[in-house]
Amino acid sequence: MSHVYKILEVVGSSTLSSDDAIRNAIATASVTVKNLNWYEVVEHRGHINDGEIGHFQVTVRIGFRLNDKE
Repeated sequence: MSHVYKILEVVGSSTLSSDDAIRNAIATASVTVKNLNWYEVVEHRGHINDGEIGHFQVTVRIGFRLNDKE
């Protein structure tokens, strides 16, 4: 059986790490979107406060499978 996938692009942020920003993006998307299968980091940026990283911001593409035809 073949499947059809759709790609969703979201931006996660965190004051802790870029990994945490990715996890926040995926966890939040999973609340309303089902069948999440993979992710791809598209862009990694941040906000600087007083010479230090204040926020990590990561743009993530998340692939999810559309429901199969019945």
